[in-house]
Amino acid sequence: MINAERLVQEYGGSFRALDDVSFEIPRGEVVGLVGPNGAGKTTTMKILTGYLVPTSGRATIAGHDMIDDRLAAQRHIGYLPESAPLYKDMLVQDYLVLIAKLREIATRDRQRRLSAVIDACALGEVLTKPVAHLSKGYRQRVGLAQAMVHDPSILILDEPTSGLDPNQILDIREMIRGLGQEKTVILSTHILSEVEATCDRALMIVAGRLHVDEPLETFRRGHAVLMRVLGQVDDLRERASTVAGVQRAESIVDETGNTAVRLHTDAREGLLSTLGSCARDAGWTIIELTREHHDLEDIFRSLKLEKEEATS
Repeated sequence: MINAERLVQEYGGSFRALDDVSFEIPRGEVVGLVGPNGAGKTTTMKILTGYLVPTSGRATIAGHDMIDDRLAAQRHIGYLPESAPLYKDMLVQDYLVLIAKLREIATRDRQRRLSAVIDACALGEVLTKPVAHLSKGYRQRVGLAQAMVHDPSILILDEPTSGLDPNQILDIREMIRGLGQEKTVILSTHILSEVEATCDRALMIVAGRLHVDEPLETFRRGHAVLMRVLGQVDDLRERASTVAGVQRAESIVDETGNTAVRLHTDAREGLLSTLGSCARDAGWTIIELTREHHDLEDIFRSLKLEKEEATS
């Protein structure tokens, strides 16, 4: 559905806002594009929506190249920028009718589409109010409605909960989860908990480079395994490293006099059982064998520390 290939975006000939970013997003997935402010999230979204031509690389939307066939690609996209493009002096209903006309929705289909987005965004109570009189939460709902009025298969949302109160954030999250059942959604945010609460998958951009591209379920299961065995076992780290799925093993100081390692692994099923069999075959007595939970915040903190060490 969405394909980004080796995207590079330079400003001023020297600063790289994006540096060789590639990813694919299939139909019907809610993806969180996360990273600190200035990481390149908005630049990525501007390229995907056709508002910015990349220095190099290409983006395709539903099979349409965003440079060579931009208008055809944009027909598949609904876009909500961080500052929703609203005419504040207009009534909500008049604004949505205007958007439907600009989207060239046929007259016979217009009322059906307007009714659908009004229901989806729960705007029935504010249709006759000027946009300027709405709360920030309702303005975001109007922004979502304008992005959806032409029934796009892809929604691209830039910081959709920015500036909202906790109740409004919960409402927008619920709305996005509902939309994800029918559409492909990209949600940009620097709030990591937002992605963990809403999305199926995370793309993490730090300093213009894509560092993480994984399903959220992978984070919930965790990649690291803590293995602790009774007594002193000299070859625990070496033997555990040979198990399929273990990528790296590091020794941990165990003040109880036993032997412990942290195993960095992939997310394959059955790995703990395999490690248990390895221990039995070696004659070890396992005290602890558990997955260590980590989340996006852990990974982001680690990447930030790596960047600070590289620049110090």
